[in-house]
Amino acid sequence: MYLLDANPHNDLVEFVQDVSRWLAGWSHDLFTFDKEWARVVCGYGLAAVVYLCIGNLLASRMRRY
Repeated sequence: MYLLDANPHNDLVEFVQDVSRWLAGWSHDLFTFDKEWARVVCGYGLAAVVYLCIGNLLASRMRRY
């Protein structure tokens, strides 16, 4: 939502931001780039990649049984 310049006062945008902050709390402010958009992409992107890998591993294990 940040990269799309969404209205921060919209209820849907607030909900998505709250959920994403909760899910990516461990990677928040992990990187210290000068540009804010780079911090957003790397911080939330890293969390997304980690959760994608975890989900893929869980799905492959469940598929075997």
